[in-house]
Amino acid sequence: MGDIVGLTASAAGGGLFGLFGTALGRVAGYFERRQTMAHEVQRWGHEVQLIELQAAAAKAETEAELALTDVTGSWDGLRASMEAEAAIGTSYRWVDAVRGLTRPVLTLLLWSIACIIWIGADAAGQSSIIETATFAATAATLWWFGDRGPKTGLPN
Repeated sequence: MGDIVGLTASAAGGGLFGLFGTALGRVAGYFERRQTMAHEVQRWGHEVQLIELQAAAAKAETEAELALTDVTGSWDGLRASMEAEAAIGTSYRWVDAVRGLTRPVLTLLLWSIACIIWIGADAAGQSSIIETATFAATAATLWWFGDRGPKTGLPN
């Protein structure tokens, strides 16, 4: 009978030890899954950040390309305008005189309009209106009279 009690005690002890090992394995598995999940969340967070940075870089590149296209188009328009002006050539003396007076008269009108707007506008509207009018008058003045400089034999 001692053998049966010893055998039963050994079986019960082994069973309890096995249950304890299973429970310990489950607890360890829980923490392992939690750690793995935290690692995956962190990894996917980095993936999301990378994708966001790539999208921002692509957006910046597209905006830069659009700005370059806009500037290139502006310069192409200016070049075409200047080439059209140069292609006109000479005509009757009075036509050349009127054409010669057009730029100075328009410049005087632009600067007069800028002054009238500045004097007549209220303080809040003066800054934006005068900036726009001054930009137009300055651009016209420099382009119209800068174009009249002496030709230095540069190729067209």
